[in-house]
Amino acid sequence: MVWSLFNMLIFPGVLFLLVFGLAMEFADRKIYARLQNRVGPPWFQPFADCVKLCAKADLIPEEADPVMFKLMPVLAMASVITAFFYIPLGTTQALFSFNCDLIVVIYLLTIPTLTFFLAGWHSASLFSMIGATRTLTQLFAYEVPLFMSILAPALLAGTWSLSEMAVFYDKHPAYAAFNIIGLFVALIALQGKLERVPFDIPEAETEIVGGTFTEYSGRFLAFFRIAIDIEAVVGASLIAAVFLPFGFGLGAGWGFALYLLKVLAVIALLALLRTLLARLRIEQMVIFCWRIVAPAALLQLFINLILSGVLPS
Repeated sequence: MVWSLFNMLIFPGVLFLLVFGLAMEFADRKIYARLQNRVGPPWFQPFADCVKLCAKADLIPEEADPVMFKLMPVLAMASVITAFFYIPLGTTQALFSFNCDLIVVIYLLTIPTLTFFLAGWHSASLFSMIGATRTLTQLFAYEVPLFMSILAPALLAGTWSLSEMAVFYDKHPAYAAFNIIGLFVALIALQGKLERVPFDIPEAETEIVGGTFTEYSGRFLAFFRIAIDIEAVVGASLIAAVFLPFGFGLGAGWGFALYLLKVLAVIALLALLRTLLARLRIEQMVIFCWRIVAPAALLQLFINLILSGVLPS
């Protein structure tokens, strides 16, 4: 019981996720700055930003629903932290695992986006409601391609368990090469899920101020920012476990070190996308996902469906 509590609360649980999430925010901002020939922030900047926000007053608009306004940031954090427990890190065994936990992880990663929508909608602000509407519209654009890209490797592995998928690809590492299309689809969809350039339409500051989070300040805005940082880590961890399933046989220590490098590599790729591309309009986002990204994910599913009946298990 004590060891389980340590794993959940300290390592690789909540405390580790908070520190790692802020560290990856720094890495993302630093890489983004260097790609633009800027210096970038100091290493402590994400932590300092959170401390500054927590020290400010929590202002709630009079017309807003106070219960929903306060509950949504907490629910966003809880969902992404819970999803992390089912993802294999340095070994093939996740902290908690069961059959079909892949479906649960995908479901849990959908909840933060829904909390963003509900938070903006119940803020009773025009800018927040427009941002919330855009958030929900984007959800319908990238979520299906993301699901298909993640489920395709599971189809080839013949299991819906992330830990069992790690065992399968650790036994057949060459099979991971068949999922290259799904890897690119997952990266693009994760960029949309995190609402980063070019998919930062719900937070377009030149159009709708701060979008969904316009009315948020103080601790509640800090909770949302931390939840987004953790969601980036969990999304990158999921991509690393599904599409980069190598190094599990190195042992817990070296395997975990390699996991950190893989997550950093995914964050670097997302920063590169943010640097190279400009913001799209919401209809361009939907058209791009349904005309290009979704067919690519569907192609990956068909390839893996055929391969699953041909390749030895």
